Amino acid sequence: MRLQKINSKKIKRAIICKNVTSTTINKHIKKTYVPKAGDVAIFRVKEIGKHTRIQSVGGNNKYILPGDLVMATFGNRYATGQMEGYVPDTYHTTYHILGQGGAVGVLKSMHLKFEKVGPTTLSLVGYIVNEKGDVVNTKYLRNEEVVKKTIPLNANAKVILSLGTSMDSGKTTSAAFLARGLKLAGKKVAYIKLTGTVYTKDKSMVRDYGAEVVLDFSDFGFPSTYMCSTDELLKLYKRITAQIKPYNPDYILVEVADGLLQRETHALINNKKFKDKVSGVVFSSQDSMSAISGADMLTKLKYNIIGVTGLFTTSPLLVDEVRQSSNYTVLEGKDLMSKEIIDTLEKKINYQNFENKMAINS
Repeated sequence: MRLQKINSKKIKRAIICKNVTSTTINKHIKKTYVPKAGDVAIFRVKEIGKHTRIQSVGGNNKYILPGDLVMATFGNRYATGQMEGYVPDTYHTTYHILGQGGAVGVLKSMHLKFEKVGPTTLSLVGYIVNEKGDVVNTKYLRNEEVVKKTIPLNANAKVILSLGTSMDSGKTTSAAFLARGLKLAGKKVAYIKLTGTVYTKDKSMVRDYGAEVVLDFSDFGFPSTYMCSTDELLKLYKRITAQIKPYNPDYILVEVADGLLQRETHALINNKKFKDKVSGVVFSSQDSMSAISGADMLTKLKYNIIGVTGLFTTSPLLVDEVRQSSNYTVLEGKDLMSKEIIDTLEKKINYQNFENKMAINS
């Protein structure tokens, strides 16, 4: 079977393929091989729909046009405000771009706001293979060490979760604002986006607001985390935190994508191993009712709610509703970005630790 070398100059490579070095393509197995999440392939653009660009390995967005060749990976996607799609178990004549960072699969559903434009469609040219002829998979590449520093570990680093009611509720913005406030308070901050679909915009924002180091699942080859097992996510979390530790952070902000009812998010927040390492939660919401109900749900799971925040805090009326109808602390953007936020965090965390000790001794 004859394999072919590709001319990399003719390929637009998505950022999820940043660690792929092979330029060998196998076109003969495209109809027989069953792809897995992370498998790397070359696709030809058929028609432009929602995605007019891909995020390239340098981080910039490149326009794509019909006939262009794109290197991307198969991946699943869950995005309530955009689309749902899956890695197929059979060959298809048409595939879809599910995420701008390079996740490709077969569309199952799409938000009605994109109904007219539809998805960007692709055809499969062939799979990228290594010197043994095996299909390259980004999740199993031997990733180089992300962190080069050798700073002593801060054993007292506190983990703060950024959770929310749904996609676009304000989780990343809240994490970025909090990073800003903590930096002004003289604290070192690390940011982890644990779940989602590959696209580095969120990491860039939190870094620019003050995080010392930012990492996410895609740094470890995951085009997305949708349909991953809880065990796989916990192992991924362990790998990411191992890379974070040498930076000696005082606070580790961990964003978990989508809402509390989403498959992976729901599994993580109900997992004791994950929950036991969390010092507190900043909860984002689009409206007052979901801010309270979501925080109530987390409180029942024994999470320490630092405060509620998110898009609803842009409306003084919604802020008043939460304050009048609950005892949760409302954290507006100005609160999160103030150096005094450290006082709120330490007060809430110390009080929670005191209550835990009392419960153990009672």
